[in-house]
Amino acid sequence: LQALEDQYSPSRWSRRLDRDTIIDAHLEVTAAGTERARASVQTLLHIPYGDGDREKLDIYFPTNPSETFPVLVYIHGGYWQCLSKDDSGFAAPPLVSQGVAVVAVGYDIAPKGHMDAMVLQVRRSLVFLMEQYPRIRGIYLCGHSAGAHLAAMVLSTDWTEFQVVPDIKGAVLVSGVYDLEPILHTYVNDALNMSREVAQRNSPMRHVTPAVPAACEVLVAVAQHDSPEFRRQSQEYSQALRAAGWSVSLLDLADVDHFDVIEKLSEDSYVLTQV
Repeated sequence: LQALEDQYSPSRWSRRLDRDTIIDAHLEVTAAGTERARASVQTLLHIPYGDGDREKLDIYFPTNPSETFPVLVYIHGGYWQCLSKDDSGFAAPPLVSQGVAVVAVGYDIAPKGHMDAMVLQVRRSLVFLMEQYPRIRGIYLCGHSAGAHLAAMVLSTDWTEFQVVPDIKGAVLVSGVYDLEPILHTYVNDALNMSREVAQRNSPMRHVTPAVPAACEVLVAVAQHDSPEFRRQSQEYSQALRAAGWSVSLLDLADVDHFDVIEKLSEDSYVLTQV
């Protein structure tokens, strides 16, 4: 059991910083990056897409928006129990300079938020974007860690009940968890309080839908210094998507860990920013 706890403790696997400082450093980097983005980019902050406290979006607009523009929807990590959209704008500057809008999505984290509810909130946020912003041409999802899980759950959505089908053209899933069952036996579930049934219902690995002809491209990215278990999950999920006919590539990023793999999206030259 201790081995499993270690596998699902990303802070233990970094080569840069020890596990007591790396999470704080991550919070500082993402908060500072978001502050810089808000100071330099035209924004609309705290737009409600629902009635809940955290059901809000931040939009970072392109520097020179054309008539229509693509949007990158960023879903933050934090093991479904910390971080927020307010630390999630750090990737905006390089993208808005290329004509892309960036939207950071807020959702109810645990213990207030329940896994079913978080998944529904993220789905609803996309429906809201489609309805409110007709100038959006194509949605690209980007999620980190727990956010990659939520983005993957979006890919398995049956949109018939929503009356709107978001035009999702791509998904970038970074250092994610795609099978929640192993987490049931770790500290991560203390706040989430998931039953086996909830974990299975919300595991993208178990709900891979056959790709539709116009299906989006999926990029599954994993860090060299993610744990072996995180790396396994990324490999298996990308294989499952490929087997179902999805256009998917697995990107193994050298010299980064679970945290700087996403932090570096604030840099123009970073391979993932470029992709």
